[in-house]
Amino acid sequence: MFLRLLRTRPRRLRNATLAALSALVTVLALAVGVPQASAATSLPCDIYATAGTPCVAAHSLVRALYSSYNGSLYQVQRASDSATANIGLLAAGGYANAAAQDSFCSGTTCIITKIYDQSARHNDLTIEGAGGAGVADVGAPADALPVTVGGHQVYGLEISAGMGYRDNSTSGVATNGAAEGMYMVTSGTHVNGSCCFDYGNAETNNQDTGNGHMDAINFGTECWFAPCYGSGPWVQADLENGLFQSDSGYSKNTANTGTGAIPFVTALLKNNGQDHFALKYGNAQSGSLTTTYSGGEPTTSGYSPMHQEGAIVLGTGGDNSNGSIGSFFEGVMTAGIPTDAADNSVQANIVSVGYGGSTGTTGTLAAGSEISLRATTSCCTADYIRHQNNAAALSAITSSSSALDKGDATWIVRRGLADSSCYSFESRNYPGDFLRHYNYQLYRQPMVGTTQFRQDATFCASTGKSGTGTSFASYNYPTRYLRHYNYNVYIASDGGSNAFDSATSWTDDVSWVVTAPWAP
Repeated sequence: MFLRLLRTRPRRLRNATLAALSALVTVLALAVGVPQASAATSLPCDIYATAGTPCVAAHSLVRALYSSYNGSLYQVQRASDSATANIGLLAAGGYANAAAQDSFCSGTTCIITKIYDQSARHNDLTIEGAGGAGVADVGAPADALPVTVGGHQVYGLEISAGMGYRDNSTSGVATNGAAEGMYMVTSGTHVNGSCCFDYGNAETNNQDTGNGHMDAINFGTECWFAPCYGSGPWVQADLENGLFQSDSGYSKNTANTGTGAIPFVTALLKNNGQDHFALKYGNAQSGSLTTTYSGGEPTTSGYSPMHQEGAIVLGTGGDNSNGSIGSFFEGVMTAGIPTDAADNSVQANIVSVGYGGSTGTTGTLAAGSEISLRATTSCCTADYIRHQNNAAALSAITSSSSALDKGDATWIVRRGLADSSCYSFESRNYPGDFLRHYNYQLYRQPMVGTTQFRQDATFCASTGKSGTGTSFASYNYPTRYLRHYNYNVYIASDGGSNAFDSATSWTDDVSWVVTAPWAP
């Protein structure tokens, strides 16, 4: 009887019902613990197509966005000989073949030169050229953002200032007041207050051509129109000449204090191009979407109707304002405004793939293993290296410690960024941030791809100097070892002019036990 009624409903209502059912099935599967590591039957662009708002752009470095897609996700170029390679999928509808990137880039470094559009529109993104506010951009380092998705180790896109991607000659993207929707999965831990980390519709000439000529998601801590509540980062609409949280620009929603430093965020914008736009966000690891604004277009002239030009931008503003930082894992743009049911179903699918899930290996120095590093000095055998206010510190961690403290004391072992025979340590809860030394002290910082950063974040293991555990020599200062001193962490030599180079208990202080991770 239900199926008979469903068949007799109008197409849009029927599609919305199917999308809602798909979301419910995924949520129920998660609730009862059904494994979701393999590709889902309906992926985001399948869901939107069923709802009558097909994808006109679908970009991802980590997975397919159609269940039938089996093409390339992105292209990398290596520094050693400028050769390029396309990185595809392990299987149709599945996850990126990161091992192909690792093999191709072995012994050298690679940048990302192209992000392929999985839709039939072929709206591929390439490195952005010069614009009204910035010189030509450079490609992002291909290994800057290792992450686990769907149980697979893959790479996201980590944007630093001066990086960006664009396509000024697109097919099917909304222009001149047409309706559209878009989302991206990004990160709340890698943001700043500079303009403008955007994904979406932009000008076709890399210039600011006026109000309403953009329609893009913005994510960061820049408050263009005061007041903004909380400290962000916020999901905002970059509609050109303003980052809008409402029709008045400033936030009318005191509850919208931003997403906070959660590692994976779903950011969503939809705009009918005439008299209405809406903003939503969600935790890409759990839960549903929250609507922070749904109402009229900005009241200033030029936004109602909109004047979109149909280019696609990623990582910068429409005029190549490129001072922002940000992370990008996947995103799509649609023809028409998706239903709320379709949005909810897409969010459920995003949650189901397990962004930032366990790598499956713990307690060893194998690449991909999750670990904690425990001190061996007699004073401090219950203390571990953790990050706190961006600096590395030694702190007592126990089973009763907070989830935040346990997460701060958990690291993912990566191949050495400067030498694959050594190691780098990525923060468990700040994807793309690594332990690196600066002026001999250790900090947690985002990987920017420079030779200096790669060397500063690489450590080579040997038997513990005290005869216990493991010691880690700095790659570029090989006589200096990872050491705790006065509850801070340094690279220290055995004797020297700095207090942290003291020979007293040096062999114990530079010896660490690699343990199972504190974070689940």
